[in-house]
Amino acid sequence: MLPRDPQADIGRRAWVACPNCDDRRGCGDCEERRTCSRHWRYLLSSTGSLLHLQCRSCTHIWTHETGFGATRSLWQRMTRAW
Repeated sequence: MLPRDPQADIGRRAWVACPNCDDRRGCGDCEERRTCSRHWRYLLSSTGSLLHLQCRSCTHIWTHETGFGATRSLWQRMTRAW
């Protein structure tokens, strides 16, 4: 298990499913796509529509493409993760 990233800050959060663990399963709020007080992720940084996240439960770090307000071309989104 990875340690918590030094940039992880409780003030910067996102509600995105972790691709590594399924900690949201069985949570009524998460299943109804509402913000939950327990299953949020650390938002480490963002670049346009690309979010860099860390899971609180398993400490997995990943990149999530929101597709919202994308400032990068499709090719840039496909070829650059960070």
